[in-house]
Amino acid sequence: MKEQKLRIPYGSGGLETILPAQARVYTSRIDELPQRGDEDAIVREAMKNPIGSEPLWKLARGKKNAVVIVSDHTRPVPSRHILPFMLEELRRENPEIGITLLVATGCHRGTTPEELEAKLGRDIAQRERIVVHDCEIPESNVDIGVLPSGAHLIVDKAAAEADLLVAEGFIEPHFFAGYSGGRKSVLPGICDRVTVHGNHCAAFIDSPFARTGILEGNPIHRDMEAAARMAGLAYIVNVVIDEEKRVVAAFAGDALEAHAAGCTFLAPYCTLEVEEADIILTSNGGAPLDQNLYQAVKGMTAAEAAAAPGAILILCAECLDGTGGESFYRALAGCASPSALLEEIRKIPMDKTVADQWQYQILARVLEKHRVILVTRPELKETVAAMKMEYAASPGEALERALAAKGKDARIAVIPNGVSVVVKRR
Repeated sequence: MKEQKLRIPYGSGGLETILPAQARVYTSRIDELPQRGDEDAIVREAMKNPIGSEPLWKLARGKKNAVVIVSDHTRPVPSRHILPFMLEELRRENPEIGITLLVATGCHRGTTPEELEAKLGRDIAQRERIVVHDCEIPESNVDIGVLPSGAHLIVDKAAAEADLLVAEGFIEPHFFAGYSGGRKSVLPGICDRVTVHGNHCAAFIDSPFARTGILEGNPIHRDMEAAARMAGLAYIVNVVIDEEKRVVAAFAGDALEAHAAGCTFLAPYCTLEVEEADIILTSNGGAPLDQNLYQAVKGMTAAEAAAAPGAILILCAECLDGTGGESFYRALAGCASPSALLEEIRKIPMDKTVADQWQYQILARVLEKHRVILVTRPELKETVAAMKMEYAASPGEALERALAAKGKDARIAVIPNGVSVVVKRR
């Protein structure tokens, strides 16, 4: 076997590295997806043939107003290939309908006007009425009921008061909800922090079913679906994107049925059967998903799923926005050990869940069993160390350090894009 040259996604570009001869590279089959025409045509075709629903233009008949939930700056949803057609159908037989684009920030920071323009295009960003959801303002959110878990469902008033609630989105593996898209536009997308915290509680995150690619038996997914129904999410347009973030498939119609169809379609293309490894190298998929350490936990879980006991995990993430959350940083930096932090978290009841708890719970779970080397910007070296990880300047440096610890013949698995795959151990 010979050494291999590979480009790992990182920021808006990538990092070149030379892999040892024994390294096995695992990539999804996402680029094998059968593309049925250009991106706009794919979306239009899906909207002409909605799943479990009437077409959007029929749903809009007689409605005074509609709210379209759109993704925020942290999601690579190709809105420019979805929103124009949703807006067109909403107005097709109801040109006077009032339309609000509600940006689903969940508990993230607010999306800026510049980010909205970059995401939606100048025409839509300047012409349409846009509201950025804020999970922190009680008066802008309203309690509409109780979820199966017992948590209160508190959603943005704009959505609760809409005659018609619809959403765009995209479907990819998600590290604790199973898959993104569909019902996630409502929970966590447009919910009050209280509801998000309940859904992301310690007991749910600890469930063995709250993992990438798992929907059946997943308590987080169950409450998300209930939230979508209770909020009246009537219709979605969700897409599947390839490694270049181009639309390759689309699913429109009923919020639950269309989403389920999309997940079923995607699963065989994104599932990897990986041999257990001593060293796993992966990334968070590049921008925008590797914008901070908080998001980078997602890629770590892909490496975790392929790891032998005591394996070393290497993650490449640019983290232009730093940690992504002060409480997230403080939890890891301030704990005696990942094990001690996990023990503390597991005692926290649902109604006492705090900001970012779920993210540092998952990171602590990974760190309890594995040494993690983070390839990122040198400015974050001290931050990375404080959070119980190791800094490396390049994938090559990280691999060299890992091989020194595990031996030159260590089993190496490389998963170039850790957030786009479902890893199953062979």
